Amino acid sequence: MAGVFATRSPDRPNPLGLHRVTVLEIDGTKLKVGPIEAIDGTPVVDIKPVLPSSKDA
Repeated sequence: MAGVFATRSPDRPNPLGLHRVTVLEIDGTKLKVGPIEAIDGTPVVDIKPVLPSSKDA
């Protein structure tokens, strides 16, 4: 069984924002991403690669 975050479900138990961003820089354990619609300092909970959907194929 997989958790709600592992399944990429839009039905999440809390109001998390989903944003497609580009990794701009990797510095050790820190990532710089953008553009993103968030207040500066907002924590990023999870990062996943963009997977092509069946309609993109």
